[in-house]
Amino acid sequence: MRHIEQDIAFAGLAGQATLLAEGRVSAVALTSAALDRITGTQPTLNAFRHIRSAEALREAEAADRRLAEGDRSPLLGVPVAIKDDTDIAGLPTAFGCRGEFPVRDADAEVVTRLRRAGAVIVGKTNTPEIGQWPFTEGAAFGVTRNPWNTAHTPGGSSGGSASAVAAGIVAAAVGSDGAGSIRIPAAWTNLVGIKATRGLVPTAPEPELFHGLTGHGPLARTVGDAALLLDVLAGTADRFRTAAAREPRPLRIGLALNTPFTALYTRLDERVRAAVVRLARVLTDLGHEVVETEPRYGLIGLDFLPRSLGGVADWADRVPDPALLDPRTLANRRTGSRLRPLLALSRRLEPLWQRRIGRIFSEVDVLLTPTTATPPPRADVFADLPNWRTDRAIVAACPFAWPWNVLGWPSVNVPAGLTAGGLPMGAQLAGPADSEDVLVSLAAQLEGVERWHDRTP
Repeated sequence: MRHIEQDIAFAGLAGQATLLAEGRVSAVALTSAALDRITGTQPTLNAFRHIRSAEALREAEAADRRLAEGDRSPLLGVPVAIKDDTDIAGLPTAFGCRGEFPVRDADAEVVTRLRRAGAVIVGKTNTPEIGQWPFTEGAAFGVTRNPWNTAHTPGGSSGGSASAVAAGIVAAAVGSDGAGSIRIPAAWTNLVGIKATRGLVPTAPEPELFHGLTGHGPLARTVGDAALLLDVLAGTADRFRTAAAREPRPLRIGLALNTPFTALYTRLDERVRAAVVRLARVLTDLGHEVVETEPRYGLIGLDFLPRSLGGVADWADRVPDPALLDPRTLANRRTGSRLRPLLALSRRLEPLWQRRIGRIFSEVDVLLTPTTATPPPRADVFADLPNWRTDRAIVAACPFAWPWNVLGWPSVNVPAGLTAGGLPMGAQLAGPADSEDVLVSLAAQLEGVERWHDRTP
C-alpha cells in the first residue's frame, strides 16, 4: 500500500490529473494524502507556513463532484501549494515576516487562475523574510530543509515550495523569482523551475513586484508539469505543453561560465562546472552546436540594487510591526530607501542592458550557464550572520541568476545531476524575451535523456 501511495505522490501534476479523470483516485483521497504528508514532514522539512486542511478538503469534495459531472479542467482535484508572498483569501500574507498580518479578503490573480483550473490549494509555503535570501530560514518559522539531505538548505526564496515538490508532498507548486528565487531552489532540489518573460504571468493585485524584477512561476519535477502549470498561470491554453512535446530544431547553444560582476568574491565550484559542461556534451550528442561564449554583463548590478533593495523597503514599510524584522532586513530597508531616487534611472537604463547583453543572441540561440556557483549549502547557519557576511554568502553561492530579472527575460533551471554526496545541482537555459517555447522544448528534450525525474530523495 505504501508503495502505491508513493507512486501516486510522485505521479506528477499531469499524472495525478489523469488518475483523477480516469476515476482511479478521488480528489479527496489525493488531498488527504497530501495533507498527511505535510503534517508528517513539518518536523523535518518545515516547508509550510499555513496549512488549509479544512478548506482544501472542501475544495476536493467540490472537485470530485465536478469530475463526476464530466468536468475535465486541467488541474481539477490536483493538490498544489503557493508561496507565502501571494494572497489567498482567508489567510495573511506575511512573506516570511513575524507579526500579526491582516487576513486577505481576495485571491491574487494567479490563485484565481489556479482555482479556475480546478487546483486544490493545500497551503502556503515558507519563504525567507521578504524573499531576500537564497536560503529559507527566519525567526517567523524556523528553518526549511532540503529533502535530499536535511542538513542542507533547499535554497530560496521559494524554498518551501521547492522542498514540498521535491519531497512528493505536492506534484507542483507556485514560487516567485526576483533574483533566482525559483531557479536557485529548483537547482538545489532536482526540480525544473521556470522564470518567465516579464508580464507573461500576472502580478495582480500588484501592478508589478519589486520594480519589475519579480514574477510568479512553476516548480515541478518534469518539464511537462512545469509547462502545464505555467500555461495555467499565464492563461496560454496549451502553448507550453505543446512546446514541451515538440522536438527543438538544431540550436546553437552558448556555454557561458563567466560570472556577472558582483564586487564580491565568487568562484565556480568545480563540481558545478563539471556538471554543466557534462550537460553541454549531452546537448552536443542531441545534435546541437555548443560553443563557449561570454555574455557582456557589464555593471548590470548597478541597475539591480535600487530595484531589489527598493522593493525590500516598499514591503518593509507595510509590515505591521517593523521592530520584529530581522536586523539585516532593517539595514536593507534603510539602503533601499536611500536608493529610491535612482529607481527611475534604473528603469530607463534597462533597454541599454538588453541591447548590450542581448547581442549574444545574434551569435547563439540559447545560453547554457550554471544556475548557482555551488551545490546547496548547509542549513541553519545563516540566521545569525551579520549583513555583510550574508551578502558574501549570497554572492558566493548565487551569482548567475539575477541578471535575467533585470532584463525581464526567461530562464529555465534544469537538474544537472548530483554531487558524490547526493546533493542536487542545476544548470540554466536562458534566452531573449518571449523565448520560453524554445527553452521549454530544449529542456524537455534534455529531460528525455537525463531522466532526472526518476531520481527521488
